[in-house]
Amino acid sequence: MTVTHSLGFPRIGAQRELKRALEQYWQGDITRAKLLDCGRRLRQRHWRQQADAGINYLPVGDFAWYDQVLTLSATLGNIPARHRDAGGRIDIDTLFRMARGRAPSGATTSACEMTKWFDTNYHYIVPEFEPDQRFHIAYEQLFDEVAEALALEHTVKPVLLGPLSYLWLGKSHGDPFDKLQLLPALTDAYRQLLQRLAELGAEWVQIDEPILALDLPADWRQAFEAAYNRLQQPGLKLLLATYFGALGDNLGTAVQLPVAGLHIDLVSAPEQLTPVLDRLPVHKVLSVGIVDGRNIWRTDLDQALAQLRPAAERLGERLWLAPSCSLLHVPVSLGAEAALDWEIKQWLAFAEEKLAEVSGLARALDGDASGTQQALFADSRLALESRAGSKRVHNPEVESRLAGVTATHRQRRSPFPARHRLQQEHLRLPLFPTTTIGSFPQTPAIRQARAAFKKGLLEAADYRNQMEAEIAVAVNQQEDLGLDVLVHGEAERNDMVEYFGEQLSGFAFTENGWVQSYGSRCVKPPIIYGDVSRPAAMTVDWSRYAQSLTDKPVKGMLTGPITMLCWSFVRADQPLKDTADQLALAIRDEVRDLERAGIRVVQIDEPALREGLPLRRAQWQAYLDWAVDSFRLASCGAEDATQIHTHMCYAEFNDIIDAIAQLDADVITIETSRSNMELLAAFEDFQYPNDIGPGVYDIHSPNQPEVDWMVGLLKKATQRIPHRQLWVNPDCGLKTRSWEETRPALAAMVTAARQLREAYADA
Repeated sequence: MTVTHSLGFPRIGAQRELKRALEQYWQGDITRAKLLDCGRRLRQRHWRQQADAGINYLPVGDFAWYDQVLTLSATLGNIPARHRDAGGRIDIDTLFRMARGRAPSGATTSACEMTKWFDTNYHYIVPEFEPDQRFHIAYEQLFDEVAEALALEHTVKPVLLGPLSYLWLGKSHGDPFDKLQLLPALTDAYRQLLQRLAELGAEWVQIDEPILALDLPADWRQAFEAAYNRLQQPGLKLLLATYFGALGDNLGTAVQLPVAGLHIDLVSAPEQLTPVLDRLPVHKVLSVGIVDGRNIWRTDLDQALAQLRPAAERLGERLWLAPSCSLLHVPVSLGAEAALDWEIKQWLAFAEEKLAEVSGLARALDGDASGTQQALFADSRLALESRAGSKRVHNPEVESRLAGVTATHRQRRSPFPARHRLQQEHLRLPLFPTTTIGSFPQTPAIRQARAAFKKGLLEAADYRNQMEAEIAVAVNQQEDLGLDVLVHGEAERNDMVEYFGEQLSGFAFTENGWVQSYGSRCVKPPIIYGDVSRPAAMTVDWSRYAQSLTDKPVKGMLTGPITMLCWSFVRADQPLKDTADQLALAIRDEVRDLERAGIRVVQIDEPALREGLPLRRAQWQAYLDWAVDSFRLASCGAEDATQIHTHMCYAEFNDIIDAIAQLDADVITIETSRSNMELLAAFEDFQYPNDIGPGVYDIHSPNQPEVDWMVGLLKKATQRIPHRQLWVNPDCGLKTRSWEETRPALAAMVTAARQLREAYADA
């Protein structure tokens, strides 16, 4: 029989139960025992859902209270000194102090860095390493969960991030050193870990090495063999899992490792099946990721089955089936989507439906011709035919407009120095101008009003009045604090992508399609199913109202085309660059309408620019070319006197700094506070031509920033960037913070800016 398994399942719960429990625990509203009970109930429900879907081996270890990489750091005893308990204890609050800088118990401290997980919108907590780093088994969560699943009589497959990927994804703390020197000690700790799992009764362990889809230096590639030779445990089989791309030049390394099985991603790299089959040793299992774990479209089951049959003929029972990667990146179930348009709904598959597709393909390979099987494949065909023939997908007017775009549409009228002079004449900003990234606290009153409006319980006029009152609060607060460029606060917005998608054609939306971004932060990605256009202005009235309340400039706040692309579930029937340009044209129209309404500063956020970068460097330039072109298509319709800002956060930008400069935004704001301005190292050898705002405090931590700390960060920034190019701002939006946290933090930030103006007044 063909074996099925899952690499991971969404952990937050269909109704975001984990999110709510975490936030209640952090606020002191529930006990630790109640939080632990919530996690236990979710794990058991998710194991049952996967087993009921026909999955043979269930993942254990994919559940995390904040992030799976953070959990592994705790398991290995890799806790930075500032987060260590005086008694050496590691518990759930240790995780939260590392992730947030604060937990219900223990001292307040600075949080660890957070960055994107490969090319996804999931964020992980970056491990920190020192030259004399020691590793030992120090946290029992994984072992407890394996015992829990076994007690429920599930067939388990513990899941671990592999040692090479763990080292690669971490950072040197202090002076740089070769992280590979830590591999022997780390491998010893992994040996202990695997031995414990074997003693518990695990037969298979999934060990993820996603860096095998990257360009690896020769010494890293060579390090795999020695490490995995030391990981052998009698009676324990290792399934080496790779995903997000092709093995490419790492194929030889992967197939030769002393493991019992190899998982490959055939969704992102279908071309690698034949080379892998040709080189796979005869005793090894091949797990094929045949169902897309990152997007929500139904699988073409006929095509997938045709792709699998040659492999099944060659491998027999050594062929396993699975989703391409963990299902962490998709919502839990379509069953909760009662309001979703039926035509579109039939085109989709969430986590539960994807597991049913995996099981159905396995049964088909095993010769099952039952009525249930025939219905599954018939539904797949009907859905594909419906989508291909739907008149809702293609819009000739959008396609015609896109065909008329020329290079002129992607160029500002004048170079930055000329624009800067005009903008300064209009805006009259001081040295070290202060602003925020856009959003202000989404209070319970705001959320309740939005929910009531959506349910038809609040009239449109009443909703508008309430949102305008919230905008007035935000504007007044900013004026009182002394900020220089204000924002309207985004009270009316549910999400920086969903809000715009709701007003654009070609988008569909779910009620419960939540996906974890980091910790308790969940997003509900829109679905781009067809050609995109803007029927009407989306933000102009709110921005115009905010500007009417103040003499200071108010920024219009927009989300850029690449971020809307990356943070949505995107159609796969046309090139990504075409969809990005359709989005860019819609944003371009909005910029022009904001200008006509008197808005002279417009921010077009692109936090996902780095996220969209292909994993292999050979493919970078092609992506960067069209991504930059798309941003410029969105922004370059602006007049010279209109100051265009963009924002990027929680990703490494140093290796694409030239492309960022080519965006030609007048001001770019980036996250640098958690890294202590390390990201500005890119500017040592690159003279960035325009203005830049390095974030001076971490909004994802509830800790209050100190004035001296922010002044110090900006003085560090002046060592790399001329002080006249520097802005002062937080590192991200303030949506998730409270006003009680926001006011003193921004007051300290304004004070820091004023001190810097005095210090550099004559420079």
